[in-house]
Amino acid sequence: MATDDPMMASVAGRYAAALFDLANDENKVADVEADLGKFQSLLDMSADLTSLVRSPLYTGEQQSAALEKIAAQAGIGLLTINFLKLIARNRRLFAVSDMIRSYRALVAKSRGEVTAEVTSAATLTDEQLVELRETLKASVGKDVQLATRVDPSLLGGLIVKVGSRMVDSSLKTKLANLRLSLRGV
Repeated sequence: MATDDPMMASVAGRYAAALFDLANDENKVADVEADLGKFQSLLDMSADLTSLVRSPLYTGEQQSAALEKIAAQAGIGLLTINFLKLIARNRRLFAVSDMIRSYRALVAKSRGEVTAEVTSAATLTDEQLVELRETLKASVGKDVQLATRVDPSLLGGLIVKVGSRMVDSSLKTKLANLRLSLRGV
């Protein structure tokens, strides 16, 4: 899939594009997307797995063998397991989260959707997610997939990134701006 998107020109983008093309050829785009979501959840929940993925102390073979066992136990499909093993052997496993993000962007683009990265101070309720999705759809004119994460340091509010646009309505940023204005800077 040729693209002029700078994200896809990165190492993570090239790997994600290759995986997307392969998954598309095998009609497994949605399956791989779900598998990558499972793996990202495992990464988010396990400091040990994150250490395995990011540490240069493990050889590619050690990472590959460990990932094969972990992914198989998590019910991740063979295509995704082989992809994870490949990037481990190629010593690119440290960029797997960026690859997952790039893959999701490719899937969303192929569906005519836009991905919005949403960071909130607390977990958003289902109603809040629906309202946010509808508001963003009205703004960008396309269906919106939300990639959410929680950052308690925001104190309140949201940071929403859609493409190259970002809206930061977090309490942390508002307080920092207030502090600057009170200093007279």
